[in-house]
Amino acid sequence: MLRSITAGTALLGALAVSAPAQAQPEFAPNNDKMMVIDVVSANGSGCPSGTAQIQVSPDYTAFTVTYSTYTALVGPTATPLDFRKNCQLVLNIKVPGGFTFAIASADYRGYASLRNGAYGQQAANYYFQGHSQTARSEHNFKGPMEDSWQRTDKVAITALNYLPCGERKYLNINTELRVNRGSSDSRKHTSFLSMDSTDAAINTLYRVAWKKCY
Repeated sequence: MLRSITAGTALLGALAVSAPAQAQPEFAPNNDKMMVIDVVSANGSGCPSGTAQIQVSPDYTAFTVTYSTYTALVGPTATPLDFRKNCQLVLNIKVPGGFTFAIASADYRGYASLRNGAYGQQAANYYFQGHSQTARSEHNFKGPMEDSWQRTDKVAITALNYLPCGERKYLNINTELRVNRGSSDSRKHTSFLSMDSTDAAINTLYRVAWKKCY
């Protein structure tokens, strides 16, 4: 089911696609020219149907994705597939006429409970449908660790690449969590890495950068 979300002067996630020569750096469109986000799909073991929610900030500068079941784990109660979880978000981002955008940054938040010897990883890929260029980020975690975490993917302003002016392509954001038992004893102890929360406090914040087409 498609879900439309309005986002005005947005700043969003982290990506690379060739920039058109005719696009020039510019401030975001005025608030009366809104950006619309259609959630085409959210699929994966980390975000089964109905478990990933997207909300736009009140000032229209960002949107967040909140997960309720996104946890990778190893341990006595884990299945052989639980060590890796992923979520593929496919977004149809409709920008105001005369503008294009690029992914600028993404803030990821979660909780890690890793036994001594265990380790984990959070990774993300960003790409536009039909374009060969992708951006990938990886953040590693090492046990012992028992704490909330936050990691940021950020593209330098000089390295930002934009969706070519006039094109309408789906934006794909594929995230992944992995946990490895390492030298820990997973027959007795559980280690996990999550991007979820019972109080919906754990989420991912995405921002975009704009250019005006001439």
